[in-house]
Amino acid sequence: MTPITGWQAKLTATSAPAATALIRLYVGAVFLSEGILKFLRPDTQGTGRFDKAGIPAPDFFAPLDGAFEIACGLLILAGLLTRLAAVPMIVNMLGALLITKLPILWGDAPLFADESGWWDFAHESRTDLAQLCGSLFLLLVGAGTLSVDARLARTHRG
Repeated sequence: MTPITGWQAKLTATSAPAATALIRLYVGAVFLSEGILKFLRPDTQGTGRFDKAGIPAPDFFAPLDGAFEIACGLLILAGLLTRLAAVPMIVNMLGALLITKLPILWGDAPLFADESGWWDFAHESRTDLAQLCGSLFLLLVGAGTLSVDARLARTHRG
């Protein structure tokens, strides 16, 4: 087989331990389930939630977000192109934090009208922050030795 070189090698390279699979399991499962919920419960988790949050074109962006969460969640779970899949999920979590959670700090959050201040922000943003940190971790270290990425790298090394 032809060795993987350049950007392809960097994309699949990983020296992270096998335990990284636990991070992939959590991060991938949460993204996958949240993406599916955007389609199963559009009024509360998809277009309705996006509309209530003030996101423009919710009929376009909610399904797009759901599709990305499903696709990237599956890639992360498999450990396939993990670094690439982590990038849109980092953007996704930054958007969620900025649009829906940060306004809690100053009491201007349409999704969380009864909540404001540091403690409410910390409580409501805990999953988003965990997903952000998990995605950043996977971007930095890769999928780990128990992944399709690691298997592809081993196969193409010789």
